[in-house]
Amino acid sequence: MPPPPAKPALNPPLLPLASLPSPRALPPSRLHRLSPEKRPRRLSSAAVSAAASTSSSADPSAELRALCSHGQLAQALWLLESSAEPPDEDAYVALFRLCEWRRALEPGLRACAHADDRHAWFGLRLGNAMLSMLIRFGETWHAWRVFAKMPERDVFSWNVMVGGYGKAGLLEEALDLYHRMMWAGMRPDVYTFPCVLRSCGGIPDWEMGREVHAHVLRFGFGGEVDVLNALMTMYAKCGDAVAARKVFDGMTVMDCISWNAMIAGHFENCECNTGLELFLTMLEDEVQPNLMTITSVTVASGLLSDISFAKEMHGLAVKRGFATDVAFCNSLIQMYASLGMMGQAKTVFSRMDARDAMSWTAMISGYEKNGFPDKALEVYALMEVNNVSPDDVTIASALAACACLGRLDVGIKLHELAESKGFMSYIVVANALLEMYAKSKHIDKAIEVFKYMPEKDVVSWSSMIAGFCFNHRNFEALYYFRHMLVDVKPNCVTFIAALAACAATGALRSGKEIHAHVLRCGIESEGYLPNALIDLYAKCGQTGYAWAQFCVHGAKDVVSWNIMLAGFVAHGHGDTALSFFNQMVKTGECPDEVTFVALLCACSRGGMVKEGWELFHSMTEKYSILPNLKHYACMVDLLSRVGRLTEAYNFIAEMPITPDAAVWGALLNGCRIHRNVELGELAAKYVFELEPNDAGYYVLLCDLYADAGRWDKLSRVRKTMRDKGLDHCSGCSWVEVKGVVHAFLTDDESHPQIREINTVLEGIYERMKASDCVPVESRSSEDKEVSKDDIFCGHSERLAVAFGLISTAPGTPVSVTKNQYTCQNCHRILKMISNIVRRDIIVRDSKELHHFKDGSCTCGDEGYS
Repeated sequence: MPPPPAKPALNPPLLPLASLPSPRALPPSRLHRLSPEKRPRRLSSAAVSAAASTSSSADPSAELRALCSHGQLAQALWLLESSAEPPDEDAYVALFRLCEWRRALEPGLRACAHADDRHAWFGLRLGNAMLSMLIRFGETWHAWRVFAKMPERDVFSWNVMVGGYGKAGLLEEALDLYHRMMWAGMRPDVYTFPCVLRSCGGIPDWEMGREVHAHVLRFGFGGEVDVLNALMTMYAKCGDAVAARKVFDGMTVMDCISWNAMIAGHFENCECNTGLELFLTMLEDEVQPNLMTITSVTVASGLLSDISFAKEMHGLAVKRGFATDVAFCNSLIQMYASLGMMGQAKTVFSRMDARDAMSWTAMISGYEKNGFPDKALEVYALMEVNNVSPDDVTIASALAACACLGRLDVGIKLHELAESKGFMSYIVVANALLEMYAKSKHIDKAIEVFKYMPEKDVVSWSSMIAGFCFNHRNFEALYYFRHMLVDVKPNCVTFIAALAACAATGALRSGKEIHAHVLRCGIESEGYLPNALIDLYAKCGQTGYAWAQFCVHGAKDVVSWNIMLAGFVAHGHGDTALSFFNQMVKTGECPDEVTFVALLCACSRGGMVKEGWELFHSMTEKYSILPNLKHYACMVDLLSRVGRLTEAYNFIAEMPITPDAAVWGALLNGCRIHRNVELGELAAKYVFELEPNDAGYYVLLCDLYADAGRWDKLSRVRKTMRDKGLDHCSGCSWVEVKGVVHAFLTDDESHPQIREINTVLEGIYERMKASDCVPVESRSSEDKEVSKDDIFCGHSERLAVAFGLISTAPGTPVSVTKNQYTCQNCHRILKMISNIVRRDIIVRDSKELHHFKDGSCTCGDEGYS
């Protein structure tokens, strides 16, 4: 659609049809072309002769008006197109009104084309009739062409155009037309303002709405009920419930729509209690609620978690005679779904005599939001069987269920359906697709959907950032977060995802910048953000910052305590973790499953067998928590690390649930530590049956054989790994310096400061040789077959640490994150470096967190002796 003229004028100029650009909504050929089966049937030769003789003697315009008055549209259209002379204005008006009444799009467009060809301009009455018909058909472009050829317009002409553009979703264009109407000196009437105010609320544009409110008062419509109702709705949709209520309280005359608008306005602005109080006032004033009132209040009552009130609303609606209405039943389903009562929602749904798309959508959405995604997809399948066409919300809800279940097959079909129905432009559908592809581990498809989205909101960006984190592509998550800040303001969910990416990569400085951004936005206490900040500092090795954040967090929950517990355990402070747990219990916080996983890990790393057994038994006896596989794996790890391998094996044999690879892997690790090859091979047998492609377990078995001197068996395991392609994962370490994350691959020579890095390492190696502590030097690619450490460790953390040393001020801690485990030689070198340079070095590898300080490590050299 072309924009209206740039300069204000009393009327838009008379535009020649040839000068106008081709229509956006409809090609010009549609005005003149009609398929043969849709043409009016040809009259007999006698009828043609009679018509011809009549037309020669009688007035064609009068005959056309007569045909229209009798509803004979086909004959009237034939007469119009077969007459040599165009009819008069009244005949055209009668024909256009008949087409509008019949909803006859093709005949109406043909009549418009006929009038267009024969009139250089349209009179007021003819133009208004054409505008009314075209806007009714949604043909805003053709309406604009007619409007441009009207030298005279009245308030009806402008109202039709403003209202038509608003209904077509062209809200800003509708407001622009309203401004042009005012510039043209046209006085608005009572029908103008509801159209304009609906557009203001739809954008929403509060400032423009205030301006229109001033116009309402200036032109003397401040007492019109319809206008005031529209004003209330506009303010409510713009988020100003106070202004809406002020309009409502100032009304001297109200109708049911007034009450509905204000009640719904409170609900839309999350003021459910206020809205329900107003509803009760409505009943006290003996104003009879209608269907819209009942459905609105019913849906809102579900948001209050007040089951008794919800049931009272159900009873009231039944007494008022709304029990069988489809719209009310849909609101009942939504209400019960909001209360988590899907059984009652299903009962309402099954008793409905007639269901529409919203009925099915309410059930699908209800099941998905209440944690029954499988039920949601079952209902969607039934919807397809019943040939009910889904809408955009249906598809979005079904996609959310697919995301929960990882049903990529159904998700792809829904994607194809959304494209065929033209729903890809709906942001709710596109956002659901982003989440579905991200959670199905197809992040590249999510990127493709994101790329072609016509508009992106904060949910779109947050979904992509969280999706990258979920797929372990944390650097891309931070890249998208920085790009998002240019155009879109992040919310709580966005910050949480970005902080998770910083925690995963060890990007402490970036995390601190995001923390500062959170503080500037004033949402540091919102939702999960406080816990995300504690997690960031704990995983980056900054337990002091983590503790400070924990202390200022006012509404601590069990997750807050668990994060701090895990932080203490990761840094090797097992005793601190146990005393912290006792403090947690004293404050009245009830531990959960995650709490005991952290505690049992602390006991395992500290060799505290007695305390571990006590905690394990207290789970069921004191806290009624049923141990899961993670708890059993921790107990096996605890027993195996202290050398009680037979007890650990018997513990596995007596488990009430089937052990997984992690349980057997814990036993395998204990066998590696204590060089029990026979039991280790048995554990490895079970591990590889459950996880045949996990390189970490093959590394453990290689370590076991190497420590026991079983080189033949080690060679066979290495061959198996090569055959499976498990020995080609490049080691990668990254360190953050001045807000920029630098990544280093194994034997990486591409960094611009690689010479300085190697010089630092060579100097450290020389000092270690002088101390009779000879490191394993970097080998050429031909020698890599010799050392499993070169493959399973890669030594990339040495490059990252060296770069951190030359790029930061003396005394500054160096924090490195790594994608593989830290080998014995690297562990020994990093201890030596921390002693030489007198710096704290924090390395978080794929297994645990190592904090090197003054030549020692918080892991206690466990597994490295």
